[in-house]
Amino acid sequence: MPNQPLPPVKPTAEQLQAAKDTTIPDVTGPGLRVLFCGINPGLWSGATGHHFARPGNRFWPALHRSGFTARQFRPDEQGELPALGLGITNVAPRTTAKADELTAEELREGGAALTERVLRLRPRVLAVLGIGAYRTAFGQRRAAIGLQPEGIGDTAVWVLPNPSGLNAHYTLDALASEFRRLREELDG
Repeated sequence: MPNQPLPPVKPTAEQLQAAKDTTIPDVTGPGLRVLFCGINPGLWSGATGHHFARPGNRFWPALHRSGFTARQFRPDEQGELPALGLGITNVAPRTTAKADELTAEELREGGAALTERVLRLRPRVLAVLGIGAYRTAFGQRRAAIGLQPEGIGDTAVWVLPNPSGLNAHYTLDALASEFRRLREELDG
């Protein structure tokens, strides 16, 4: 029987403040098909220890609606992803209230560290969730959503829209459609 969604436990203001500038572990394993890469963890993620934890974040619904998962996972179920060939990491490791609190230097350093991580883990695809962060981290000013012309070692690089609820350019349906394009490319 599938797990029923639970309402998120809202961190207190003190817990959110204490989460600022902390880090949370990556969710990885051997043989990943896709390593999803956020820009950086938000304060809810820092307070809970779960990626994409803020209720308005659309990562988990998009992952399900695109067909990557048979049901919608909760952030506290992130540990089940590697068994499905999926993982999660971030360009920049430190938690912030908003991604725009990161410096360009942090994103470039994060891009270099991410390159090393990808070469070590060797996922089939690195899916970076955020075009602006990707452009800065990898010096690709003209990059667009979708498959990138340059990979990292044997790993293809695909850029997806940022699933944050603050990204008003993409509805959940449009976001899920972009995730589905990636899944269909993998399955095809």
